[in-house]
Amino acid sequence: MEKKHTFYINLGTREISQVHEGNNDVFTIEATMEEMFRLRQVLDEAYNADGRAFLRAHIPYKHYSEDPENDDYDNSLRMAYRMLYDLGDEDTKAFIHSIRMDEEADSSEINGEQDPFQ
Repeated sequence: MEKKHTFYINLGTREISQVHEGNNDVFTIEATMEEMFRLRQVLDEAYNADGRAFLRAHIPYKHYSEDPENDDYDNSLRMAYRMLYDLGDEDTKAFIHSIRMDEEADSSEINGEQDPFQ
């Protein structure tokens, strides 16, 4: 079994580090190198999807809810949060649970309320 290491994660900067420095410890996880590289791939996917969504945002007649680029970004972030929840320490798990990102998304609800566009 591969050894687990402590990693400090900042989703805002997409930083994954084994060295605690500054504000890079928004989340703390215990992961193998393979798990960490998979998380890096998911964060890179979110970054790329965010760029595509930014370009699409300049098309005024296309609504957000009908936009696969935004869906890709949302799905990548959800996947990252689920991975952080699975690998995270108790504080990480508690925070992710409190914002309900440890659950599968119900596309008909927004923050527990019915989506008015569906």
